[in-house]
Amino acid sequence: MAPPASGGGSGTGNDPGTGSGYPHASEPIGTVRQIYDGALSPDLAVNTYRNIDRLFPTRTIEPGGTPYALAMAATQLTQLNFNVGTATYKLADFMSTNRVAGLLVLKDGKIANETYQYGNTQKTRWMSMSVAKSITSTLIGAAVKDGYIASIDDPVVKYVPRLAGSAYDGATVRHVMMMASGAKWNETYTDPNSDRRQLLEAQISQKPGSAIDLMSKLPRAATPGAVYNYSTGETQVAGEIVRNAVKKPLAQYLSEKIWSKFGMEAQANWWLDSPDGVEFGGSGISATLRDYGRFGMFIMNDGVAAGQPVLPAGWVTEAGTPKVLSTGTKINYGYLWWIPPSGQSATDGAFYATGIMGQQIYINRKEKVVIVIWGAQTDPMGGGVFPVLPFFDAVVSALK
Repeated sequence: MAPPASGGGSGTGNDPGTGSGYPHASEPIGTVRQIYDGALSPDLAVNTYRNIDRLFPTRTIEPGGTPYALAMAATQLTQLNFNVGTATYKLADFMSTNRVAGLLVLKDGKIANETYQYGNTQKTRWMSMSVAKSITSTLIGAAVKDGYIASIDDPVVKYVPRLAGSAYDGATVRHVMMMASGAKWNETYTDPNSDRRQLLEAQISQKPGSAIDLMSKLPRAATPGAVYNYSTGETQVAGEIVRNAVKKPLAQYLSEKIWSKFGMEAQANWWLDSPDGVEFGGSGISATLRDYGRFGMFIMNDGVAAGQPVLPAGWVTEAGTPKVLSTGTKINYGYLWWIPPSGQSATDGAFYATGIMGQQIYINRKEKVVIVIWGAQTDPMGGGVFPVLPFFDAVVSALK
C-alpha cells in the first residue's frame, strides 16, 4: 500500500470529503496494476476509480471561496438518439454500454443533464486518467502567460536540464505538447514490458525522480516534430517543464491559476511520483463532476477566470486545433487535446480531453456546450463500448 496522501484536506468547508469525511472512504479498492491489466471486477472498478487518491501520495488542489454557480437549464436533456453505423441508439444505451458513472451536460453554462450512477454523488471525486494531460497543457499556457516559459518553441532541456543528452535534447515544448518529440515509446497498457507499464512501475516505486530517469533513457525514434506518437511519458516531461518553470508544484499552480480563481467548489488532488514529489502530468487528477465541468467552462470561455485572462490570447484556439508535423502531415491532435476528425463536432471546431476507462471533457465553443463523462469501464484497450463522438454530436444537436 502506498503511503498516505500528503497535503490532504480535513473534510471541512467546501471539501467534498477526504479521509473519514469522504462518503466512499471505507470501500475496498483494487490496485493500480489491476487497472492497467483490465483485471478489476465492475464493482471493484467503481470503488477504485473514486478512491484513486488511496493508490499513491497526492497533493491537494485547493478550491476558491465562492463556487462558480451552475444553474439548472429550463429544459432538461432526458432523451436523445445517436447513430453508430446504421444502428440507432438512445441515451440509456450509451449510459449502460459505456458504464457511465457520471454525466454532466452544460449548455450556455447551465446544467441540462446531471446524472450519477453506481452510488456516486455530487461529493464523489472520480479519476481523470489522461484527461489530466489536457489540464497539464493548459498549465503550460498559463506559464507562458505568466512569463515563466518564454516560448513554446524553447528547447525542453531549458526547463528540464536532466534531459540534456537524451532523446528530448533537440525537442521543443511545442513538440512535447504535440506528442511529437521523436522519443521512442510504446503506450500498450496491458503489455507489462511496454514503456507505459515501465512508467507505471516507476510510479509504484515512489522513488524521487524515477519517472524522469526513465524518460531520460529512451532512445530516439524520429526527428523531433516529424512523427506523432501517443505517449504518456511525454506528458510526464510536460509536467516537469511546468514544475521547473514556475518553481512550484503543479497542484499548487493549478489551484492558484484556475481552481481557486474560476470558483471550483471542492478540493481535488493529484498523484505524485513520490511522497511530496512531482505530479504525474499524464494522469492522477481526482475531482468532482461539477468541477470538471467548470474546468470545461474555463476553457470554453477562452481561459478567463475572475474576469482576467489566465492563458495567452488565442491559446485555446491554438491548443484545440489540429497540428501539422514537419513532414506536412496533419494530425487530429492539438496541444494534448483530441480533435474530432469528422462530423458536426469537427465542423464546429470542438475538441475534447479523453482518458482510458471512459473519461472525457468535451468542449464546443460554437454551441456553448460542455460535456463531462465519467466511465467505469474495465478494459483499458476500450473494447465493447460506443464511440463518443456520435454521442457528443447528438447531445449538441438535441440542445439546439
